This record gives sequence, structure tokens and C-alpha cells, in this order.
Amino acid sequence: MAALSNEDLINALEKALPEIAEEHQQEATAWNPGDWVPWDLGRNFAFLGGEDYDPSDSTLDPTAAAGLVALLLTKDNLPSYHRILGMHFPPFSDWRNLVGVWTAEDNRHSIVLRDYLVVTRASDPVDAENRRRIHVVAGWRQNPDALELTPMDALALLAVHENQCVGFVSRLRDRADDDVLTTILDKIRADDSVQAATFEAFLSAGLVADQEATVAAVDRALEAMEPIGSDIADFDEQRALIADFENESTNAAVAARLVDELKLDSLQELSADAEAARSRILARAGR
Repeated sequence: MAALSNEDLINALEKALPEIAEEHQQEATAWNPGDWVPWDLGRNFAFLGGEDYDPSDSTLDPTAAAGLVALLLTKDNLPSYHRILGMHFPPFSDWRNLVGVWTAEDNRHSIVLRDYLVVTRASDPVDAENRRRIHVVAGWRQNPDALELTPMDALALLAVHENQCVGFVSRLRDRADDDVLTTILDKIRADDSVQAATFEAFLSAGLVADQEATVAAVDRALEAMEPIGSDIADFDEQRALIADFENESTNAAVAARLVDELKLDSLQELSADAEAARSRILARAGR
């Protein structure tokens, strides 16, 4: 079967859009970020007559604090992820609602994490804000290579990313000894799990439309996988604290998840290139 053009592939995927959107709506849980911030712990900073942050203010485990900042900055980079999707899916169509829903859901993660960080003084809020500006300006995959991405690349990258976030948040939760923070992380992890399943559903639809392009995109997305926080500038000290959050084993778990959800081991009639791509995916998954 001849490869579909990007436009034809988008049109083919659009047929699955209503069912996938309905499944997402059924699985997603609404929650208000402001409900989960311990506002009673907050106090003014010097600008309003209080005291500025001092390292002694933080009672959070240093590894948990580093992981919290890494996750926050990753979630802060939402505009870049949104642009990656927006580059490939028509903004004035049914895609707009689904992309918008995902964006709105993910945005509340950075809202609640920053509010928690500022109120509890779990980490230096001025440092986090300076890092946010630098990180968001740099963006996520905001380089000429992004222009070479296909629609399936965008979906595969987000499927991998959301699965990465699920694992990262789980390990961050294990290091947090604050019940409020663990509840916040539980909610973020639940959102990321639903979002991962949504992108996986589109990849499954892609296998029906063009399995060659979909397998190749999953292979490229797994090859491009980098640890959460690896793209944060001047973060070596903090990154060392969370170095064991992601490794070959966790990467293999992400690959195995995609193999199982997409049933990649049962595909038939692949070309030599697609078969090679599948072999690489299976090897990453330890299969």
C-alpha cells in the first residue's frame, strides 16, 4: 500500500476523532488546581513587607525538590508541545477541540505545581521563575528539525512524553513526604495516564490508515526520548539528584507499553524498513 500524504493521513485519523474524544471525556476527571494548594501556609515576600525565600524555608527532600522543579518546567513548556500539535492538525476543525482540551488539562499541572512551590517555599520561587522564562523561550523541539516532523511523529512524541511523565511523577511521588503534594502528584499522574491513552488511541488509528508511517514514527519517538529535565539549562546539580528517575529500565517500560497497546508484535506485511523499525522498538522493550 502506498504511503498516505500528510493531508490524507490527517483525514483518515479524523474519522477516529469522535470516538477517541468521547473515550477521553469518559476517562478524564475534572479538578480545580486551587483546591489543592495549602494557602494557609503562605506568607508575603519582601516586596509586600514579608521575607524573601531562604533555603531553610524548604522542608522538602532535596531530591523531591529537584524533581518538582524539573516537572514544573516541563509543564511550563506547554506552549511548545501545543505548537508541535498545532503545526500539523487543522486549527479550525474538530481537531481544535481535542487539542484544546489536552492543552487546558495539562496547563493546570503547572498552575498547581507553581502555586504549591510558592506557598510552601519548597524551592526558590525567583529561581523557578527565572528558569521558566529561559526554558519557555528555548522551547521544546523548537528548532528547524520540528519542521520535518509528520503528523504521526507529533502524536508518537506526545504518546512517549505522556508515558514518561507518568513514570517520572510516580518516582517523584515516592520521594515526597507531604500528603498534599502526593495528592497533587496523584492527580497529575492520572491526567497524564489518560492523555497517554488518548495519543496511543490515535497511533492505533494510524496503524489502520498507514502502519508503515506509524511504526516509523514510534521508532523515531522512542529514539528521541530524553529524561525529563535533561533540556533545562544550568541544572546539572539538580539533575544529578534525580538521575535514577529515568534509565534504560524505565525507557524499556515506555517502549513495552507502546508495543502492548499498539499490538506491534502482531503486525503483518511490513516493508523491510518498517520491519527494521519494529525490531528496534521490540529490542528497546526487551522483547
